[in-house]
Amino acid sequence: MIHRRLCHFRSLSTLSVPTSLTHLLQCNKDIHKLSLLGRVTEARQMFDTMPRRDSGSWNTMISGYIQNGLLNKAQELFDSFQGKNVRTWTILLSGYARHGRAHEAKAVFESMPERNVVSWNAMITAYAQNGLLRSARDVFDQMPVRNTVSWNSMITGYCHCGMMGEARELFDQMEERNIASWMVMVSGYVEIGECCEAWMVFLMMLRSSVRPDQAILVAALLAVMRFNKLELIESLRVMALKTGYESNVVVGTAFLNAYIANGSLEYGVKLFERMPERNEYSWSTMIAAFSQGGRLDDAIALYERDTEKGVGTQTAMVTAYAQNGRIQEARNIFDEIANPTVVTWNAMVAGYAQNGMLEEAKSIFYKTPVPNAASWAAMISGFIQNGQSREALEVFAELHSSGIVPNCSNFTSALFACANIEDVEMGRQIHCFVIKTRNQFNSFVGNGLISMYAKCKSTDVSQACRIKGEGDSISWLSESLTLDDARKTFERMPRRDVVSWSAIISAYEQAGQGDTAFKLFFEMLRRGLKPNESTITSLLSACGYLGTTKLGEQIHALIHKLGLDTCLFVCNALITMYFKCGILDGLGIFQEMPDRDIVTWNAVLTGCAQNGLGKEAVEVFKQMETAGISPNETSFLALLCTCSHAGLVDEGWAYFNSMSQHYGITPSVYHYTCMVDLLGRAGWLSEAEDLIRSMPVKPDSVIWEALLGACRIHRNTELGQRVAERLFQMGTKRSGTYVLLSNMYASRGMWGKVREIREMMSDRGVTKEPGISWIQIKNKVHYFLMGEKAHDEIKEINMAVNEFYRRFRATGYVPDTNFVLHDVAEEQKEDDLLYHSEKLAVAYGILRTPNGAPIQILKNLRICGDCHSFMKFVSSVAQRKIILRDGNRFHHFQDGLCSCGDYW
Repeated sequence: MIHRRLCHFRSLSTLSVPTSLTHLLQCNKDIHKLSLLGRVTEARQMFDTMPRRDSGSWNTMISGYIQNGLLNKAQELFDSFQGKNVRTWTILLSGYARHGRAHEAKAVFESMPERNVVSWNAMITAYAQNGLLRSARDVFDQMPVRNTVSWNSMITGYCHCGMMGEARELFDQMEERNIASWMVMVSGYVEIGECCEAWMVFLMMLRSSVRPDQAILVAALLAVMRFNKLELIESLRVMALKTGYESNVVVGTAFLNAYIANGSLEYGVKLFERMPERNEYSWSTMIAAFSQGGRLDDAIALYERDTEKGVGTQTAMVTAYAQNGRIQEARNIFDEIANPTVVTWNAMVAGYAQNGMLEEAKSIFYKTPVPNAASWAAMISGFIQNGQSREALEVFAELHSSGIVPNCSNFTSALFACANIEDVEMGRQIHCFVIKTRNQFNSFVGNGLISMYAKCKSTDVSQACRIKGEGDSISWLSESLTLDDARKTFERMPRRDVVSWSAIISAYEQAGQGDTAFKLFFEMLRRGLKPNESTITSLLSACGYLGTTKLGEQIHALIHKLGLDTCLFVCNALITMYFKCGILDGLGIFQEMPDRDIVTWNAVLTGCAQNGLGKEAVEVFKQMETAGISPNETSFLALLCTCSHAGLVDEGWAYFNSMSQHYGITPSVYHYTCMVDLLGRAGWLSEAEDLIRSMPVKPDSVIWEALLGACRIHRNTELGQRVAERLFQMGTKRSGTYVLLSNMYASRGMWGKVREIREMMSDRGVTKEPGISWIQIKNKVHYFLMGEKAHDEIKEINMAVNEFYRRFRATGYVPDTNFVLHDVAEEQKEDDLLYHSEKLAVAYGILRTPNGAPIQILKNLRICGDCHSFMKFVSSVAQRKIILRDGNRFHHFQDGLCSCGDYW
């Protein structure tokens, strides 16, 4: 049988099986070639039939097993070999290292009867490849003799983990460097985005009279590509010409990529036409460049010019057609390829997925003869792109079961899917898998982990807030485990780029911890990193949440400095920030924007709704329709909120009905909630209840709470009690429901019912969040609770509040004690009203800000009616504009009036 197989092997190749002892060397070469072809079983058959073997035979066969991932077979053969030499030991050691089994490599190293410098270098590489840099450094420091390879191995380990400081320190200590030493430093800096340092090292190499080779020229090109400076690319072309590499097809194609990345497509076209030699990658690069630049016809014409049309070029054309939605033409080319590579199969999978054809994508995927990690990545990404994150995770689990080790792209996509469906437990399992496969040092995976924890954190918080009651509690948010996980992941990353910093800043911003987000931002600046669009939008969001107008204005100035003032989504975030701070500059930014998308229009509509700008919102909506922008669900949600805040019942009904009649949008429960709120505030309680009972979507607790709030406003205790009972049956644990009903009873003097509600809250573990108001003065935020006593200047603040009240009462004002919800004497009720948190905050603002300066206050809960009257009076007598953002909307008080028109 063995003889027949060997004869068959001779007929399929030019290899020969020697039978003479004099052909020992040829036999060893044949074993090596068979192993490279993956035909390791035939290699072993040849090894077993050899009449004589030397150490080279054994070493080659052991190496063959290792090359094909058969480490157990390699170990068995190693154990049976009696004539092991240093090379035998080193081969096995390196094999374990290459497959991520550093502990086994260490065991081999420690068992070696003798070691040479190659063995020591192999052990350094074993540790370095697996991220065990401290152990690698220990071995390096213990070496009796080092050569240039020793230094390069240690430096490479540092570079691969992004530890360029340590790498540079060793590099500077080297007495003798070769071209590989320079290469690893240049590429290391490029890898972490420090292209200036990469370029400086390259220039230092030239000053050391080291002649660049092909590889380092390509690395230098990668560095200058990030500078977006055409003159640097041209200078490297001159160098390539002088060193004779310009005609090299690899270098030429690298220049082609550089021109295209620089946005100089025409330079790339000219270079391509002058290239003396082109390979498949050259043709593929140009086809891809034309396609991505929107020039599909040029891509097709170029493809037709390629007489050879290799698999790589055909694959590029498949991708080009798919990217432009011409999926059938992509499939036609795919079907013409006689022997498609795995890259071609992957391109077809990705093409179908990009065009929303997931069943076809799956069909191609499962027909792929030998799928690799990239194949799985294409399928996982396809599901995510089409909103099927749960299915994407199922494919990832299938990948895990297949025995293929996921790559960084697989992990990143899976983490993104976890974030989409807010599955933090699955995310943690993937995190463990990341650590097991030593991928935690990859910046893309690290960034994906931070973002996953941040997104799940945000969801956990929002859900918990709904359970705990109204508003946010920053002290409680900081206890979330997922945010801690995000921070730990960030701190453990050996290399943190601007994406890493932006991800962790976003995590804290989403968790409502804007102060920590800004501390991280300032630390990022101190480390010399330049913020990007994502960083800026997170900071603007934090400013909006905190209501820190001055800080927001500083970020606005930074946007201009960074040249991001034309970036669409930065401008959208800027509009939102100003409106959330109660500043109407958002309208001015909107008017100046040359380009707008649906997000822009919705940001303005929402801002108008929050700030009581009903007429302006209606006008903006008309402009939107005139501009040919079709409103979406969010647009109508903002419009209906505007109508609710302004009491525009007829207009609200008209907009609500136009959703389905004119725009084909089916109203969701959120739109119905706005309508119930609108009708309820206007006193149409029966109509609001009828709308809930007749709506085609299932009512949630929020819509019933909107009706309960209206019952509180209009003191309809009977309906309010019925609605509250419905909410209790739904199992609500929101404190707002209990508080609203309790307030309703208190306003009617039904103190027995109030006690019943409080006892019910106690029995069910429901707690009411205390009202907190805060004001920022000179970069410091001052917080006030009702009846505040801890503030350093509370005596002076109380005196100011009392003085305002004295003057207010002199005008005939009588405190509205209906807003005191305790069964106490009338005089005590007036005292309770006097020290509400927002009154203390506005008094402190008047005391500590210049005369005439506007005062901005934020409160976590809705302002009460008495405080609303008080704010109008203070704005008049103090001649101050007071902007108060409560838990529901903005109130702009000026000259004794409020922007809400007393309708809130």
